[in-house]
Amino acid sequence: MTDTLTITLAQLNPRVGDVAGNMDKLRRARAEAAAAGADVVVTPELYACGYPPEDLVRKPMFVAEIRRAIEDLARETGDGGPAVLVGAPWAEDGKLYNAILLLDAGRVQAARYKVDLPNYGVFDEKRVFDAGPMPGPIDLRGVRIGVPICEDIWTPDVVECVAETGGEIMLVINGSPFENTKHDTRVQLGVARVVESGLPLVYLNQIGGQDELVFDGGSFVLNADRSLVAQMPAFEEALLTTEWSRGAEGWRCEPDATARQPEGLEAIYRAMVVGLRDYVNKNGFPGVILGMSGGIDSALSAAVAVDALGADRVRCVMMPSPYTSEHSLEDAAAASDLLGVDYRSINIGPAMQAFETMLADAFHGTNSDIAEENIQSRARGMTLMALSNKFGHMVLSTGNKSEMSVGYATLYGDMCGGYSVLKDVYKTTVFELCRWRNAHKPADTLGPAGPVMPERIITKPPSAELKPDQKDEDSLPPYSVLDAILGELIENETPVADIVEQGFDPDTVLRVWRLLDRAEYKRRQAPPGVKITRRSFGRDRRYPITNAFVGVYRPKTRDAAE
Repeated sequence: MTDTLTITLAQLNPRVGDVAGNMDKLRRARAEAAAAGADVVVTPELYACGYPPEDLVRKPMFVAEIRRAIEDLARETGDGGPAVLVGAPWAEDGKLYNAILLLDAGRVQAARYKVDLPNYGVFDEKRVFDAGPMPGPIDLRGVRIGVPICEDIWTPDVVECVAETGGEIMLVINGSPFENTKHDTRVQLGVARVVESGLPLVYLNQIGGQDELVFDGGSFVLNADRSLVAQMPAFEEALLTTEWSRGAEGWRCEPDATARQPEGLEAIYRAMVVGLRDYVNKNGFPGVILGMSGGIDSALSAAVAVDALGADRVRCVMMPSPYTSEHSLEDAAAASDLLGVDYRSINIGPAMQAFETMLADAFHGTNSDIAEENIQSRARGMTLMALSNKFGHMVLSTGNKSEMSVGYATLYGDMCGGYSVLKDVYKTTVFELCRWRNAHKPADTLGPAGPVMPERIITKPPSAELKPDQKDEDSLPPYSVLDAILGELIENETPVADIVEQGFDPDTVLRVWRLLDRAEYKRRQAPPGVKITRRSFGRDRRYPITNAFVGVYRPKTRDAAE
């Protein structure tokens, strides 16, 4: 029996499907852990294949490749160095599990399987994995380690099993996506499991972007007395070697560094940067290109792109029409200059004239309306896609969640693109983020210090500038009202009558609800984007496009006795 244990936590950023690359990164982490005298190095959930692998794990050849890679690494642990606890899909007896595997002394020594498979929000693990049996602890060099996997600690049952079967330390591997304020929820959850079991707990989380999801790391260690004794940084790859000792009251981790965790606007901004950076880099794009309109959404999108990729990988294009204001021309150029990006102007007037001539007979006898407005947006989309095809840069779309919610966007126009950093960011938050970024620069970003856009971009009334003197609020409620209603409808599924009771106009609430439902067909065709809130558009929120349910408002009735 040993009275000391050294555990290296490898908070790593895997690439889904890149089994060889992920394992090579783990080998480098193991070498560092060996140099630090570690007994074991631990990875996040499903690290070997990257998380979430979705239907990739339904391919037998993919699962077989992972098994070969795991067995190759297991043989390397015969060198006397650290053991490895690695997350991986694992097939046994005709079933496929979300597993944690102990590699030591040259072979796979033990396997434990995830019991509680999440099947809500962005998760659909029941689609691809089988639930494992209740997992007892594993023997790691003389220490009984409980290894619940992610969702297994969101309820008490698995931890209770670990404690009742002689577990001494809980080591939890996770693939927990970012949501604003979720870090505090994780810590509180860990504390609850520590209180129930009386065991110290290690919470190791993945970092990095994978399609819509961003994993923010922030891994931590709690001793049995509930004290937070180690905290890893958020949004960064990192290794942390922790020293443990057995005393009269059980195992205890020696206090280590506790990195500050970003909150609020800083956390949202950094999630956007990581999400875009990894989407572009992991998919092999040389950079991004976006329409720089002189408005707030494109200015913020450009700032995030420069912070994520560097100014030399970002191209901004102003595409003026006869309705583009002089201040928009000035502001687009000024923001591009502050960011140091490649900037050019391509006038879409000739395209508008060409479509006007081409459609003259078909449109004869009709008045100019939204059809002509949308031609402008689509001319811009076509221009950006042509530049993308020619030079390889991915088009970054710039629509925000408020617009996507109510369909205030043009299919194949401003909605075109490969990715959106504002897809899950309400317009009111866009304003706040712009002010925050003008005053702060995160240390791990590549953009300039100081303001990244002119103040006028933040203060002027938003406008699509598709007709003279157009303002967003000509078509929509004020964004402060719109976003408050949308937050209730989307995040909370609040009934209309309850929203009205909060003081909102019934007709406005009903109008927003109907716009929200009617725009579902547009959102199905929108590019992916960074998940920020509890309910983002996409896998988080799934409504039928063909939907005859019509919103009505029925005032609440009060009981006479009240």
